[in-house]
Amino acid sequence: MSHCLTLGTFALPQLTLAALPQAQAPSRGEGTNMTQTMQNYAFDGFMLLGLIVLGVMFLGVAWHAFGVYHEIHEGKKKWRDLGSTAAVGVGILGIGIFLVTKATGIL
Repeated sequence: MSHCLTLGTFALPQLTLAALPQAQAPSRGEGTNMTQTMQNYAFDGFMLLGLIVLGVMFLGVAWHAFGVYHEIHEGKKKWRDLGSTAAVGVGILGIGIFLVTKATGIL
């Protein structure tokens, strides 16, 4: 069986090669020259980096809030500590979103 498969691979190479997807144009278009196209790809890369940073910030705030919730059940903290953690976390995330939005506007 494997001999037939190997023979088919060499006899019909167009069947063994997968059609790879084409590269997508950047979100701001390809531009009129190579420099503009590379700048547009860099813009998309920085946008992705900003989203990753915001995602990590969100996970950090959630991790801290879960820690405070756990300490409430151990009697080390009170419910108001969880409320203040949530309020500060929302503020931090809001500032982070604002800064990433402003930074992408500069690009």
